[in-house]
Amino acid sequence: MSTLSRKDVAHLARLARLAVTDEELDLFAGQLADVLDAVAQVGKAAVEEVPPTTHAVPMTNVMREDVVGPSLPREIVLAGAPAAEEGRFRVPRILQEEA
Repeated sequence: MSTLSRKDVAHLARLARLAVTDEELDLFAGQLADVLDAVAQVGKAAVEEVPPTTHAVPMTNVMREDVVGPSLPREIVLAGAPAAEEGRFRVPRILQEEA
């Protein structure tokens, strides 16, 4: 089991710019020791048998084919638009004309 002294916790608190009370020093010393123990357990994992990966699930290019399918008629789609022109959505201009 890892042990942290009150001095260690006070030093960490100063580095993190945290104001801690004497009671919190004792509390945090125990909690941080538990965290360090958990990290040590992860470090003991048998990772030699596990091949390196970039993703947890081996999937690449999971996309459907780009196939034209049925869609709504243009008139129905444009009926819900605030403005339409020549069979297209009309949107406010955001770019200025070049000189």
